[in-house]
Formats: sequence, structure tokens, C-alpha cells
Amino acid sequence: MIAASVFDLPSYVQHSYLGLVGEQLKVSLGATAAGLLLSLPVGQACARWRRLYPPVLGLVTVAYSIPSLALFVLLIDYTGLTDTTIFIPLAIYSLCILVPGVVDGVRTVPREVLIAADAMGYGRARRYLQVELPIAAPTIMAAVRAATISSISLMSIGAVIGNLGGLGQLFTVGLKAFNLQLVWLGLFSLVVLALLCDLLLRLGQRLMTPWADRRSAQP
Repeated sequence: MIAASVFDLPSYVQHSYLGLVGEQLKVSLGATAAGLLLSLPVGQACARWRRLYPPVLGLVTVAYSIPSLALFVLLIDYTGLTDTTIFIPLAIYSLCILVPGVVDGVRTVPREVLIAADAMGYGRARRYLQVELPIAAPTIMAAVRAATISSISLMSIGAVIGNLGGLGQLFTVGLKAFNLQLVWLGLFSLVVLALLCDLLLRLGQRLMTPWADRRSAQP
């Protein structure tokens, strides 16, 4: 009964608690997934052509240095007060974490493995998907976990510009209404959500790469 009353938001909050959690997950996880899809080919290109990596890394680092609130405001003229206004910056910011993660992961693949794959007749695309990515998966997944937590955190800033930001709305509404319970609920929810997402990604990584745990356990 007490737990139910905690998550039963006041009438001046325009969404239900589960609605805010759903929006938080949809936008932040979607942005991280979009960043990963872009980072995989970019990171592979940077690992293959080493001279390409410094300018690409500099570009994504500069993009990450742009204040999120300023980028949200600039996008309002084009995307309006929609989830897209937050989705695009979060996807851009994730590149700063994911691109180096993909590059480092691909570079951990032993050259002997690549030579063996070429000798077996693997094409470049097949070798990348079936050989390089599985070996690089632990390093890439570490970057995905960091990017996911970053996206969950940064998304809350979107609540400042309007009826956006998922759980971040509990901060802005709570401060306006002098309701610290909402602020604490938002903070606690974000921490728990980030920890749960990290745990699920760890479990997913273990299921995808069980051999990595066996290798790390060897003396």
C-alpha cells in the first residue's frame, strides 16, 4: 500500500510513473542502439584505415562537448517538442563512447585469426560479422553499457525545455511544486534503471560470448 502511494504521482504530473519509465527507456535505449549501428561501420573503417581514426575521434569528441541543453534548444525549431529532439543528441553523444569501443575491440582481434579466416575463404563482410565482431564483443559491450548509462542520465535534462525528458520531469515538476518526494523518486528511479540496464547488458554479453568468461578464468 505504501509502495503504491509512492509511485502514484500527483495530478499535476502529466504522465503516470510507468509512462515516464517507458519514455525514458524508449528514447535512451533507442538512441544508444542507433549510435551503435552507426559506430560499427565507422569503427571498422577507422580500425582498417588508421589515419581516419584521429579526425573521426576528434569530431565525435567535439560533438560530445556541445552542451546538451543548447543542442536540445537548437533542434526545437526543426523537430519541435518531440522525443526526436532528445533522441538525436543522445545518439550523437553515444558516438564518443561507442566509436572508440568498436575500434579498440576490432584491434584486439589477433592477426593470425584474420589470416586464417581469409585462408578459409571468408569475404570481408562475412569475416567482420562472424569473426571480428564476436571476438571484439566484450570490449564493444563495455562501451555499450557506458553509453546506455550516459544516455539514461543525459535524457533527464530534456525535461527543462518542455514536457520531455522521461523521469527528468519528476525533477522539474517536483521543484516547481516544492515536492521533494518527486525529486527523490526521480533520482532513485534513474539510478535503479541505470543499474538494471547495466545488469541486463552484462547478462546479454555473457550469453553471447560464454567463451570470454572461460578464457578470463584460465590462469
